[in-house]
Amino acid sequence: MKKKRSKPQKKAKPAARTPQNNAPDKPDRRAFLSRTGQIVIGVAVVGGGSVFAVSAVRATAREQDISRIGQGVPTVVQIHDPGCSLCAALQKETRKALKGFDPAELDYVVANIQTDEGGAFALAHGQPHVTLMLMDPQGTPVQILSGPQDRDDLRQVFADFAAAYQ
Repeated sequence: MKKKRSKPQKKAKPAARTPQNNAPDKPDRRAFLSRTGQIVIGVAVVGGGSVFAVSAVRATAREQDISRIGQGVPTVVQIHDPGCSLCAALQKETRKALKGFDPAELDYVVANIQTDEGGAFALAHGQPHVTLMLMDPQGTPVQILSGPQDRDDLRQVFADFAAAYQ
């Protein structure tokens, strides 16, 4: 049995323009509400992101204040190169290990070797990047941890270190 060929159907012609059709299409209520919702969500996302970014910048600025070393609080100092993936991993693990510690009992400072102050600090102590220095309340190095570290191990080391100065 042969298949019949169907004839292509003719396309419908657009409606002739009448005086009523000459006006441009106006957005309907549904489209308006949809766009309004998208704008509100966009503003909330951008606004929330900027609050997060400002908080992160403040935390980073505080962390890079080397003058806090030796001010009466035991301090964990990370010798850090922002372009180094091992340094970034160590910083992430260190920050997680320090959660739960009060900054008044154990402080955290980042000596960024890309800055003049951070580079001078690392040079003065003869330490390369990817290093954590545990410094007593007077700023004297007590212990040095080199290379990547695990947050659970760091948490225990930090707890013992902080307890020694309580």
